[in-house]
Amino acid sequence: MDLNMFWFVLLGVLLAGYAILDGFDLGVGILHLAARKDEERRVLMNAIGPVWDGNEVWLLTFGGALFAAFPQAYATVFSGLYTAFILLLVALIARAVSIEFRGKRDTPGWRSLWDRVFFGGSAVATLLFGVATGNALCGLPIGADGEFHGGLFDLLRPFPLLIGVLAVATFTMHGALYLLLKTDGDLQQRVRGWFRHAYGVFVMLYVLVTIVATFRVPLAMRNFRVHPALWTVVALNVLAIVAMPLAVRRGRLGWAFLSSCVTIAAFTGLFGAALFPELVHSSLNPSWSLDIYNAASAAKTLRIMATIAGIGMPLVLLYTVVIYRAFRGKVRLDTTSY
Repeated sequence: MDLNMFWFVLLGVLLAGYAILDGFDLGVGILHLAARKDEERRVLMNAIGPVWDGNEVWLLTFGGALFAAFPQAYATVFSGLYTAFILLLVALIARAVSIEFRGKRDTPGWRSLWDRVFFGGSAVATLLFGVATGNALCGLPIGADGEFHGGLFDLLRPFPLLIGVLAVATFTMHGALYLLLKTDGDLQQRVRGWFRHAYGVFVMLYVLVTIVATFRVPLAMRNFRVHPALWTVVALNVLAIVAMPLAVRRGRLGWAFLSSCVTIAAFTGLFGAALFPELVHSSLNPSWSLDIYNAASAAKTLRIMATIAGIGMPLVLLYTVVIYRAFRGKVRLDTTSY
């Protein structure tokens, strides 16, 4: 594995880590309004309260790694999709503010306002992440100069929007499984119902997206013809999807959540397999695409940054393990809770 491929794989690991960890955060936000009363909504918010900001570190690390390793791809994507990224940033900021502001006043109107902001920010951010993934699979109008030649509405195509809706269903299901681990009693029983509904919608969308991607999105299948071993990732994905409801039915909630994590990691792997060796596929001319070689930093930069990543990644993983271990168990509200 050369340094360019190493950084491509590392970006995939960071993206998968973010999707798994912040995915259930966003899913809990989408489910937030389904809670019946204020105490239940507080439980949902406190289920992610100690960890949500740490989870978003993975997204920041992904952006930093992309900038360091593949600056041309970073420049093209962030400048061309500037408006979309501003909308995403507003959504993420809105949900972060709502978590902190909701408990500042004990009045129904105030809390109802921030409940809706929390839901809206979570849903919009998830949808935008999915739309971005769909556009990457379809290809973007990148010219010979490496610049994006399009506008915001060029991104709102049917397949990317379909991927966006699938992302909402996936994270909603993922968030419900996380809540099963953090709640008990009547609330946990209702969360089981939320999971069943989210899972049903997810499976229908998964089948639909698979069919559309297979027959309408050439980029999605091209590497499977060259590397048949990639079908093992598909098999792992399907097995994890099937395992989720079986584990919930048997009361093995930890295994159900782990299966959801594997599902999302497999999605990320399939996304990377579809793109490789490209980072940004040009829909105008494939030869204008940005790949892990023509968009990369100098070899010395990649080598130095690899050393830094070797030092920093274990620290990020250690921090994540310590935080989740410290706040394991069911949510219990007290005077310091949100």
